[in-house]
Formats: sequence, structure tokens, C-alpha cells
Amino acid sequence: MIEVRNLSKHFGDKKAVDGISFKANDGEILGFLGPNGAGKSTTMNILTGYISSTAGEAVIDGNDILKNPVKAKASIGYLPEQPPLYMDMTVKEYLNFIYDLKKCTMPRNTHIADICRLVKIEDVYKRVIKNLSKGYKQRVGLAQALVGNPNVLILDEPTVGLDPSQIIEIRTLIKKLGRNHTVILSSHILSEVQAVCDKIVVINQGKIVADDTAEHLSSSLSGEHKLSVKIDGPAKEVMELIETIQGVKSVTLVAERESYSEFTIESEEDADIRRELFSRMAGRNWYIIELKTSELSLEDIFLRLTMGEKIKLKGGKE
Repeated sequence: MIEVRNLSKHFGDKKAVDGISFKANDGEILGFLGPNGAGKSTTMNILTGYISSTAGEAVIDGNDILKNPVKAKASIGYLPEQPPLYMDMTVKEYLNFIYDLKKCTMPRNTHIADICRLVKIEDVYKRVIKNLSKGYKQRVGLAQALVGNPNVLILDEPTVGLDPSQIIEIRTLIKKLGRNHTVILSSHILSEVQAVCDKIVVINQGKIVADDTAEHLSSSLSGEHKLSVKIDGPAKEVMELIETIQGVKSVTLVAERESYSEFTIESEEDADIRRELFSRMAGRNWYIIELKTSELSLEDIFLRLTMGEKIKLKGGKE
């Protein structure tokens, strides 16, 4: 588990991190997002023990990174954006070096072989690292983070330089690792964060501006509760029937085509009318061709949280 409590870091008069708190539980993948200069990298550097904090605590697997750095770091596997590789070593030499550096006590050959199989680098195990492709170098970097089977994994841009098929493989691997590890994933690829992470923390100007699931954030940040629906049925009758569904505030006919009509339905807050809508349409043999919600994408959420817009949350607060 990772727990950050009132963490601050000052560089002279500048507050890079300003009293932030968040938690990543065991078996949870947390996406850590923020624009350039928001304090994201500073926070990651504090969590890994690379720099110290000005105030507050960063607890890794029960150990404060400042008060008990050796034990805390022993629980961390870290993949920085630029993997810490020794280019003149072979993959075999490098992973054995990392094994010794971490004072790992697991069966050497079996443990390293399992990691190589997991990240799919068996076929380059005896090759010199500088001769590998960018994608394979990234995999070797991930392999070194897994040496010693640490409870906590901190991954900074883990899919940089990978081709689409490799990205899918690494995402699948991260989700698999999240079953038995606490994972913090920092990425600029927002679709990646949305696909992999259980929870999202967004930092902006040194402060936490969001800490929730993508679904809850989308619901909270949207002041609208609308559905866009295309239905194969007589427009006027469909519209009148939808208006009778409990929780519906208004129905607007957007377009009337030859084979369907398109409507926008606004519902009351916290009312989910989709099941009743389906039931009513099926009862009249009117087919729902398409149904979409107006929920915000993670890209929309990120922009609203970091671009200084006033955001309407549930309950009318800004």
C-alpha cells in the first residue's frame, strides 16, 4: 500500500507540491496524472526516495520513505521514463547485476527466467542491450523493476516507444501485475490510464484536484444527464412514450430519418432510465439502433481539471 499524507516540497519560494494526500491500496492500479510543471514528477521522485520532502509523509508498504528508506525502497520496483540500463551489458548480465544490487534472496535462475517470460524478453536474453530496439529496452527496464517481486510498482510512461501490439501486451501485463501489487502508473496517454487504472489522481499546480474513478469523475464533472438515442419507430409516438418514463425531464427530437429518429433525453440527477427505456421500446417492437451517454471522456476530465475552468460538481458546487 502507498499512503501520502500532507506531502509538500518547496524549491526556494516555489511550492512544487503543496500539502497533497492520497492512497493506493493493495491490489490497486492508480493512475497519476498532471500537466507539465504540476508537481507529478516531484511527487514520484519523493515516493521513490530520490529526493526528500519539505513536510508530510510518504509511506510505502508501512515504511516511511524518509524515516526508514532502506525498508521502504526494498518494497518498490521503479521504472522511470528513461529506463536505467547499462548499454554495454547483455540482458542476462544486467538482470543478474540488478539481482545482486537489490540483494534478492529468491532462487536466482528461476526468478529471472520467470520475469523474462512475463515481459517476453527470452529471445534477447543474451544480446547486448544497446543493440536492442526501443521496445525491447523498455521491456528490460520493466524486468528490472520486477526483480525481487516488490509489493509496490511505480511505472512512469511504461509504454513509451512501443508499437501498438506491444502496448496492448504491456497494458495486459500491468493489469495482471495489479492483482498482486500496488501499482502507480504515470502516463500522458489518457486512454491508457482509463483502460488500465482502477482509480485516478490528478495533480495541478501542486495540489490534488481529483481522486476518484474515471466513471465517478465523469458523472461529477458533468452538469448534464443526457442520453442520445436512435430509435426505429414513429417519432411522435416514441417521444410521447419516453416522456412518461419516471425520471425523464425532457425529450428533444434531434433528427427524423427514413429508418430511425434521433432524440436527446435529459434525465433527473442519479436517475438511470436506460433499462426502462429498453423495456418500453421492446414492448412496442420499436428498435433502439444506438444509445450513447453524454459522460465526459478522460481527456475532457483532464482538460477541465487542469485548464482553470470552473467545474460544476454534483450538488451545484463549483
